[in-house]
Amino acid sequence: MVSFDKGAAWIKGEIVPISEASIPANDWGVTHSDCVYDVAGVNDGAFFRLQDHIARFLISMQKVHMEVDQSAEDIRNILHEIVGKSGLKNSYASMVTSRGVPMMPGSRDPRDCANHFFAWCVPYVHVFKPEVAERGSQLHIPNDVFRIPPDSVDPTVKNYHWGDMTRGLIEALDKGFDSVALTDHQGNLTEGPGFNLFAVYGNRLVTPQKGVLQGITRRTVMEIAENSGMKLEVRDLPLAEFYEADEVFTATTGGGVCPVVKVNERTFSNGAPGVKTLEIAQSYQDWLRKPEFCDQVDYG
Repeated sequence: MVSFDKGAAWIKGEIVPISEASIPANDWGVTHSDCVYDVAGVNDGAFFRLQDHIARFLISMQKVHMEVDQSAEDIRNILHEIVGKSGLKNSYASMVTSRGVPMMPGSRDPRDCANHFFAWCVPYVHVFKPEVAERGSQLHIPNDVFRIPPDSVDPTVKNYHWGDMTRGLIEALDKGFDSVALTDHQGNLTEGPGFNLFAVYGNRLVTPQKGVLQGITRRTVMEIAENSGMKLEVRDLPLAEFYEADEVFTATTGGGVCPVVKVNERTFSNGAPGVKTLEIAQSYQDWLRKPEFCDQVDYG
């Protein structure tokens, strides 16, 4: 009996167990990391802000000159089909477009590649494990690894170019930290692998504006903050100023809002999750169930 409990994938028009999904070894998505993607979370059987994720995904494709046959509605239906097939009530669902294989053998012209779409889902992925989120995460910011400049790789396009993040993450983990955050070459904070960053100063909330993905969870947090009366600032955030924050937290589809209690040698909010952070985290959990943001999955 075929099992989908570890996840499901839609590829070449068919739904298969995640373990059986594959693309050619010479696909530029493999050989050049030439893919764009987006990830939507499924919480208690419902997608959260799925249309926003799909809209960003389509913009990413446009920015890197990729086209597929699937429309926004097709993509929505495919994601619903694979999650429904998997039976996963809490899932991490990814939509991907790869540059593909050149239609002319030996061609090195990206315009000759046959772009193609595929999608997959697995049990819900936490960027920070729940026990780490509960105590507060600890981040490392290297002094010799920097975010790829936006004029080289557009960070607003969710892509597979993780060379900078991977190098920094290995250094962070080797030093005993939970994850990494990178600055740009001007010393401004950017983001971490799979998450945006926020700093709290009294009733002000600051988040970096450059070198970052325009995260859907980031957008939700910004809306929550404004609705609660906090002053929101989206701007450059120099590392020296970041260290002066009262509280720090991350925002990601893979786990929502996660407190940060330490960055390098700097401890925040006495080494425990901050009050404002916990309030925003609770509001985010409440927003996950707002009907206007929920897209229920049919598991029938």
